[in-house]
Amino acid sequence: MEDLGLNSFWRKGECDEVKLRRLPPYSHGNGTCVFPEFLKNKTKAGFNMESEACYWYSPVSLQQLQRLLQMDDENNETSRKIVVSNTGMGYYKELIRFNKYIDLRYIPELSIIKKDHTGTEIGAAVTISKAIETLKEANEPQFSQEGKLVFKKLADHMEKIASGFLRNSAIIGGNLMMAQRKHFPSDIATILLSVDAMVDILTDQRHESIMLEEFLGRPPLDSKSVLLAIKIPCWRLSVDISSQGYTKLLFETYRAAPRPIGNALPYMNSAFLAEVSLSRAGIMLNHCRLTFGAYGTKHAIRARNVEEFLSAKFLNTSVLYEAIKILEITVVPEDGTSHPAYQLSLAIGFLFDFLYPLLENPSEISSFWSDGDNKALPFSDFKGKQDSNQLDQTKFSTLLSSAKQVVQLSEEYNPVGEPIKKVGATLQASGEAVYVDDIPSPSNCLHGAFIYSTEPLAWVKDIEFKPGSSLDGVIKLISSKDIPGENIGAQTMFGSEPLYADELTECAGQRIALVVADTQRNADMAANLAVIDYDKENLDPILSVEEAFERCSFFEVPSSLYPEQVGDFYKGMAEADHQIHSAEIKLGSQYYFYMETQAALAVPDEDNCMIVYSSTQWPELTHGTIAKCLGVPGHNVRVITRRVGGGFGGKAVKAMPVSTACALAAYKLQRPVRMYVNRQTDMIMAGGRHPMKITYSVGFKGNGKITALRLDILIDAGISVDISPLLPNHMFGSLRKYNWGALAFDIKVCKTNRPSRSSMRAPGEVQGSFIAEAIIENVASILSLDVDSNSAGEPLEYTLPSIWNKLGTSSSFYHRVEILKQFNRCNKWRKRGISRVPIVHEVTLKATSGKVSILYDGSIVVEVGGIELGQGLWTKVKQMTAYALSLIQCGGIDELLEKVRVIQTDTLSLIQGGSTSGSTTSESSCEAVRRCCDILVERLTAFKERLVEQMGSIKWETLILQAYNSSVNLSAISLYVPDISSLSYLNYGAAVSEVEIDVLTGQTTILQTDIIYDCGQSLNPAVDLGQIEGAFVQGIGFFMLEEYPTNSKGLVTAEGTWTYKIPTVDTIPKQFNVEILNSGHHKHRVLSSKASGEPPLTLAVSVHCAIRAAIKEAREQLHSWGGDESSSTFKLEVPAIMPVVKELCGLDSVQRFLQWTIGS
Repeated sequence: MEDLGLNSFWRKGECDEVKLRRLPPYSHGNGTCVFPEFLKNKTKAGFNMESEACYWYSPVSLQQLQRLLQMDDENNETSRKIVVSNTGMGYYKELIRFNKYIDLRYIPELSIIKKDHTGTEIGAAVTISKAIETLKEANEPQFSQEGKLVFKKLADHMEKIASGFLRNSAIIGGNLMMAQRKHFPSDIATILLSVDAMVDILTDQRHESIMLEEFLGRPPLDSKSVLLAIKIPCWRLSVDISSQGYTKLLFETYRAAPRPIGNALPYMNSAFLAEVSLSRAGIMLNHCRLTFGAYGTKHAIRARNVEEFLSAKFLNTSVLYEAIKILEITVVPEDGTSHPAYQLSLAIGFLFDFLYPLLENPSEISSFWSDGDNKALPFSDFKGKQDSNQLDQTKFSTLLSSAKQVVQLSEEYNPVGEPIKKVGATLQASGEAVYVDDIPSPSNCLHGAFIYSTEPLAWVKDIEFKPGSSLDGVIKLISSKDIPGENIGAQTMFGSEPLYADELTECAGQRIALVVADTQRNADMAANLAVIDYDKENLDPILSVEEAFERCSFFEVPSSLYPEQVGDFYKGMAEADHQIHSAEIKLGSQYYFYMETQAALAVPDEDNCMIVYSSTQWPELTHGTIAKCLGVPGHNVRVITRRVGGGFGGKAVKAMPVSTACALAAYKLQRPVRMYVNRQTDMIMAGGRHPMKITYSVGFKGNGKITALRLDILIDAGISVDISPLLPNHMFGSLRKYNWGALAFDIKVCKTNRPSRSSMRAPGEVQGSFIAEAIIENVASILSLDVDSNSAGEPLEYTLPSIWNKLGTSSSFYHRVEILKQFNRCNKWRKRGISRVPIVHEVTLKATSGKVSILYDGSIVVEVGGIELGQGLWTKVKQMTAYALSLIQCGGIDELLEKVRVIQTDTLSLIQGGSTSGSTTSESSCEAVRRCCDILVERLTAFKERLVEQMGSIKWETLILQAYNSSVNLSAISLYVPDISSLSYLNYGAAVSEVEIDVLTGQTTILQTDIIYDCGQSLNPAVDLGQIEGAFVQGIGFFMLEEYPTNSKGLVTAEGTWTYKIPTVDTIPKQFNVEILNSGHHKHRVLSSKASGEPPLTLAVSVHCAIRAAIKEAREQLHSWGGDESSSTFKLEVPAIMPVVKELCGLDSVQRFLQWTIGS
């Protein structure tokens, strides 16, 4: 009763009969519980709460609201916040503490929805979802057809804002107020501005209705001003149709954003409303409204000078060209705006898309007037005879439209090889899986937040907090001076890095101190208020690999890890017919973007011991780092890791400082300390994938055969060595997929004053794979050869040739190439490209420990050194345990799988666990477990035979109970150390990707991807499919979407998910086909299996190559319109984001097309 809240409003002293009458009726046949009407009424009433620290008011009328605001003015109250759903804090973080909140949800005037013949009025507190619903249902008979069209398209555009669950909470008024006060790049403001919307605002005691344009243009409203409602007029034709021939109202909205269906701020948004008339003289634009927003200006604007120029003019190509010239001086992004030239090109492209179809086929234009929508125009070539709207990003299905997954199952080692569901999947999906931050806080627990440097190289003189700031709940500031042992925050086999900067900070983002407070919010707010006093005199930081090269700032690469040169480079160059010298490639970084950011909980234990719960891929080294920092023996520290919410390499070395910082603070304060690093701080400190600069010289024959290649590679390792010396060898492994003739290289691992880079999924291999394809494509472009059929060298032996040929057939590659050529000939503003690439990826196994214990009831407990990161390690280990123990061959072994539980990693329970990395930990853990089971099977088999002689057949539970009672050792531990024959092996795969680019916006759509990947004999095809698809999609992020920008000092400027865009459901391939090849038996590997975690990521280079092919088609077309740029030789950056693609397609493509049209 209390859980349902049904007794919440029972009055004291009421009899039972009265109380029962208030309860909802119950029917045994009806499982639906009826929410009580009296409670519905109660939920509509506001409530007020007061405490010493905070006040919450919920006025139920405008009069009450005005009194609250007036009372605050009399008390000089400034720390007040007016809220409804408060979703805005997701973008504008609360850096100060408010002690008063005023909730507007219960004021009726703010939730009103009214419709009449003049239009629709929507209260400011109405959710965006409700506003969309209202506009879509605008079917009142008093509304004109034109008005209904406008309302529908406004609603359609709003559905691309944020995400569904956010639109269900966010309010339309809050969005507009953020646009007015804080210059938020609002879509709603732009589209409503185009339809002459009005707003009602309340300022002090004054109530006024003003145009939205005036509202946006006013100085930011103070906190006493409240937006009440928005009025959207119902549009009608303003001229007599009979006197003007055919007259129509056109309305379109536009949006260019990294994600087609929302959840991404736009590069630009626009909305155009125009009334046009068709007569014998042509098409006249009677009047128009042209609005542009989100392009680096304070608020959305109307392009009035363009409107005035176009009004009352007959449209033709020359008029449109002149209008665009005026637009060029109208849409001017402010200084400091990213991609300003791109944003201007978007504005021009949007206007062109809106008006040019009216000029395309004037003889056929009359058929348009019966449709009520300019999308019904019979466009000939501009729309490719198939496109209904050039910039309609929902032309394709926005979600995955089809997929095929092909696997070959094997029952040889059952249940190994079965595609069983991943262990813990249900717990994760339901939110019941316990991660570090889900562990309940112990009594007296404190929370930490890092204070980090904002300078790349400086002496730290002092740390203070902003004057007048409130440091509620702050307990202590921990720095290097508080460390009892070594100042060490992380370590690898190559070296260590400090936990905190001593006196000299050596990179922006380096940890300087830890704020410890009573809550995570208080700790985070205090860290944001920290002010560091620096001394930068006579210090010259190294911020690029070029500077590092000039100043010989390098980390040493052990000779055993440095790959060997192949052949004689100079001889190979002498044999070449053609040569390319000193071509450059630059590759940026990538953030890990795990769902769970870095987290740890440290709890002091008796006898000077410390228990640390850590989200880490490397518990063993985390354990050692903590012990060194605290200055205690290793047996005084225990690191426990149950599961990690995504790692991708970022939870290996980079998790150590978080755990060590918590342990140090807990050690000093003798209280539990925990930390959950916020996303922005995590992005600043993570380091990410290694950026690189590659300079290459290559010689090749006229038929495309490469005779020599030299690579000079500068790798940005950052300030600490981490695992960076491993990268040269990894890169060389990926390059081996082609025969380069002679191969020479000079690879430098550069030490710079930037955050240290660490291992990220396929470290070095993904860059190596890209470098190989970039060189091949450059050679092919010089020779005007087809990249696919003239790749350098022959495919390697083993399964790669068969994979390559099979993929060509299964993906209909050659047939699609011909279709694509026809498509590109028929479409001016959409171009397609296709690419097929192979991979060769070497992986290495590591020593891994395992322990298997059988309990008295027959249930089985397994511990392994490997960590469950979401990659299905526990699932494969569970299957291997069931298989290996089933070799005892007794009754009930078919049910062993359900008796196995894999438990958390504990560094004092199972030592020598190693790191979970390199794609091979699952199979290493499986082999360690198999060896434990072999020991147990050997012990139990002899015991079973004696029992069978006495009892006949025997069941598993009976066997174990008898063994338990007979003191048979039912626990076994092993350390799997791979021998030289199984230490490393090669993985093979190939992918075909086809893309379509929008020449006007640079938007790329991946139409189809086909992958064939050799998994050996898969331990679990379902898990491996997930790994292949997930790795490929993460590769799409690297090659297409994920910018990881920094300022001039090297400090990361990405603002979490607002500016850093990982792939989502609307940016993955529309058709996604994956086949796992079972390549047979490999006696030197774990049950003939092969890795699947990292190699498929490198296949995503096929998308980048396909984009390049599409851009090449666009450039050839652009060249035909006039210009001297090369259509085939160009550099496509990584990531190939929309501005990059558009720039290569021609920022002035519309102007050049119009000039060409006028001239011809």
